[in-house]
Amino acid sequence: APSSCPFSNNSLSPDVVLSPAVHSALAQGKPVVALESTIISHGMPYPDNLTTAKDVELVVLSHGAVPATIAILNGVIHVGLTNEQLE
Repeated sequence: APSSCPFSNNSLSPDVVLSPAVHSALAQGKPVVALESTIISHGMPYPDNLTTAKDVELVVLSHGAVPATIAILNGVIHVGLTNEQLE
């Protein structure tokens, strides 16, 4: 497995931020699954959208991978979201 992540400071660029969990998984060569955030923003009504997003992340975790829900927050691309960012 790689000894270090090629992304410094949890970021691909100033406009892309990796969550600590995604950064760590990439650094260790562990699997990461990208998940879209459209279901949260306009795919389903609240609170079903949030429940579904969290459930999908749990399925990814249960299979040994790190979920990386991707969203643009305040003009910055985030790869891997906290619970607060999901909401």
